[in-house]
Amino acid sequence: MNELNLSDSSSRLIGQKMFQILAKAQELEKLGKSILHFEIGDPDFATNDQIILAAIESLKMGRTHYENSKGALELRLKSAEVTERSRGFKPDVSQLLVTPGANIQIFLALSCIANAGDEIIVPDPGFVSYEAIISYLGLSSVKVPIKEENNFSMMASDVASLITKKTKAIIINSPGNPTGGITPRDELEKIFELARKNNLFILSDEIYARIIYSKTAEFFSIASIDACKERCILINGLSKAYAMTGWRIGVMTAPSFLTEKMGLLLETLLSSVPGFIQMAAVKALSLDKSVAGDMIKEYEHRRNILVSGLNSISGFSCLLPEGAFYAFPNITKTGLTDEQISEILLEKCGIAVVPGSYFGPNGKNHIRFSYVSGIEKIEEAISRMKTHFN
Repeated sequence: MNELNLSDSSSRLIGQKMFQILAKAQELEKLGKSILHFEIGDPDFATNDQIILAAIESLKMGRTHYENSKGALELRLKSAEVTERSRGFKPDVSQLLVTPGANIQIFLALSCIANAGDEIIVPDPGFVSYEAIISYLGLSSVKVPIKEENNFSMMASDVASLITKKTKAIIINSPGNPTGGITPRDELEKIFELARKNNLFILSDEIYARIIYSKTAEFFSIASIDACKERCILINGLSKAYAMTGWRIGVMTAPSFLTEKMGLLLETLLSSVPGFIQMAAVKALSLDKSVAGDMIKEYEHRRNILVSGLNSISGFSCLLPEGAFYAFPNITKTGLTDEQISEILLEKCGIAVVPGSYFGPNGKNHIRFSYVSGIEKIEEAISRMKTHFN
């Protein structure tokens, strides 16, 4: 019997390796091993009750049918209002597209702006989906180093050196995953000018925009420069700041001519995002800032304890991240690779983390901790690591 062949693109599928680490950790748990989870960026907070009640009420009111494929007008209007308040510009509803989470927004955007062989400049280390989507679409990723000596900021001079005639877009993630680094406003303005000069799109992944700690760090959206009318594509969702990862809801902002095409692609793939989830998102965006603020205060407390603990362990050194909820310690002085350290932590210490090289070659001397677990688990992890390494 002849073997059936799959598509060429299927051979380029990578997935998200942290979910594969989670699966392995869960297998160890089934065998009775105690595992502390720091591999997945999934907040341990419960979704706010008001958000849940809004979804329930919407279900009772019959919001269980198809919606406008570009998103419910209520959510797009609320998103425009929030964008004006947080970023200084109010997008037209024609610029907004409601999606099942933020991850798919990267796929939609790259699918509609780039052709096979085009180059996309990506942060290295950077969120794993960038590389996975670029690979699947037959594009070429060009990695700009996100250096520890620059506090894990993206530098315009590094970006400039990588632009070629094949470059189509630049992806920016600030605050960033896996480093927690924030790119300063002056560097973002320089990157925008590079994009304008070379006629490039900019994908600004701002999923962690609300999670900033340092009083000296200021969030600046590069998308505010052109109000997403010319070349900026703003990637955003409610998963992180509102503890809504499982709800799969996000809103992206882009030039209207691009939103129209991305909307057709989303319509082809999904039809529409469930209405009751969209109404929950409207409620989330309507809540007092203190709701998200209380979670951020807790993250900052966790960050301080984790980073202090990591810096007390032989061979580890860790910068204090300014945003997001990831610590990215340097493990060079241990004399081991990031994958070896991660394996030891999982098998010997019962601590699940992600090797830094999974986020790109420039992350190879680091590992990533996602501090979405409580203080007790963080302190237990540090205690286990000290027992093994000190």
